[in-house]
Amino acid sequence: MLQNVIIGQYYPASSVLHRMDPRSKLLSSFLFIFVIFLANNLISYGAAALFTVLVLASSGVPASYLYRGLKPVFFLVFFTLILHVLMTKEGDVLLDLGWLKIYEGGVIQGLFISLRLILLVMMTSLLTLTTTPIDITDGLEYLLHPLKKVKLPVHEFALMMSISLRFIPTLLQETEKIMKAQMARGADFTSGPVKERVKAFVPLLIPLFVSAFKRAEELAIAMESRGYRGGEGRTRLRELNWQMRDTLAIVSLFMLTAVLFFTRS
Repeated sequence: MLQNVIIGQYYPASSVLHRMDPRSKLLSSFLFIFVIFLANNLISYGAAALFTVLVLASSGVPASYLYRGLKPVFFLVFFTLILHVLMTKEGDVLLDLGWLKIYEGGVIQGLFISLRLILLVMMTSLLTLTTTPIDITDGLEYLLHPLKKVKLPVHEFALMMSISLRFIPTLLQETEKIMKAQMARGADFTSGPVKERVKAFVPLLIPLFVSAFKRAEELAIAMESRGYRGGEGRTRLRELNWQMRDTLAIVSLFMLTAVLFFTRS
């Protein structure tokens, strides 16, 4: 399952979304994270879902590829749904077993919150799938540029964020290799009580931390050998270029905001 995680991975293509300015994609993702919380009924969630589907269609990323990446999130979505169904006591009673009562409000709220979680994961995943780590670094650095006035190391912060995203799939692959190596030596991660499964994962931590520190050291040496000395005076091979499609993307987010706001119940 770990190899299906797509957070931090880049999917090479030549779609409209790939060609957009990273600043517009970052702004759009941040706005969507806030805007989605305005949805609270079927119409508003339908509008948000339609918007997400249109973004996916313009990304050039196959829906099957994104679906495989969402599989690890489905457990969290299912847990969220069950939690709301069991804990929310609003609306008419749909099922009464004496010790267990399921209310209409709990089912509706659980479905809406689960859909919200899926849409959030899809939009944030599309950001990294269609934007290279170096573009994310440049976009973040530009957006955070005003914070330089308060002596915040903007370039280093942006670089740290992009490297963190880039190393998520790398660490997951390393975890997969360590698990397979230990399973070949008799370790069992798939059977037995939950407590025993959790204990079986403890021996993964030490080799994983050692591997992570080793990769960090190799990356630092590689950057120093190429003359990296921070963002001061640093030039770029490719300059950021804001075009009409980027403006349209931001305008579409504001239109979605208006739709969700006026359709709130």
